Amino acid sequence: MKTFNTQHWFLPILFICVLFLSSCGSDTTSLETQTQDSLSADQAVTLSSPTSTQPMANLPQLNGKATVEMTVNGSPIIIEIDGTNAPVTAGNFVDLVNKGVYDGLAFHRVVREPQPFVVQGGDPQSKDPKFPSARLGTGGYIEPGTSKERTIPLEIKPQGAEQPIYSKTLESARITTAPVLSHRRGAVAMARSQFPDSASSQFYFALADLPFLDGSYAVFGYVTNGMDVVDQIKQGDRIQSAKVTQGLENLKTQ
Repeated sequence: MKTFNTQHWFLPILFICVLFLSSCGSDTTSLETQTQDSLSADQAVTLSSPTSTQPMANLPQLNGKATVEMTVNGSPIIIEIDGTNAPVTAGNFVDLVNKGVYDGLAFHRVVREPQPFVVQGGDPQSKDPKFPSARLGTGGYIEPGTSKERTIPLEIKPQGAEQPIYSKTLESARITTAPVLSHRRGAVAMARSQFPDSASSQFYFALADLPFLDGSYAVFGYVTNGMDVVDQIKQGDRIQSAKVTQGLENLKTQ
């Protein structure tokens, strides 16, 4: 008789329960809640945001690759940004790096126990050292011209597809093909609330292979050098600087 391997399913569920990947101005929502409510969330977004296979026209796009060097604790982290497979998500990140948005921001969530999970940062509110740490994880990038938060659609490209799927998880889009950009160790992806189109500026590094996040969160690049630096990041550590070292000419903005 076959035995049920509880460790196989327990740890992913535990991670989902303890980690809040949020980046909009509303209350944070757990991945567990997002998974349970994926159908209703997708239906709500359909009424209020674009769901076509074309990205929102007013957002930056990266047409090709770029390289970002992020300095933390005096050491560089080199990230290859993939605008070929995630043009809107990659374009948003490169644009914010180029604007200096990430300089001085803190990593407000680090999850390594019971197993390595993620290091999350990018909340603009963390630039203020007096901002309550308990409220970090709710902020996004505010466009200076409009005083509104910039959000981007969930963008995931399935293997074999010509274009990414927008505004839906692969599960809600009934796509069983794995994404081109997977959550392997060193992946860099956008955090969001339960609503697919709520990512803004918050991102996370995957500290291990996290296949149970594939198809639900948008990976847009990978650490190519300095993963040892990522492994040493502690909650409260700050991004000393982030700069685009290659591929800025591939960024297209209005």
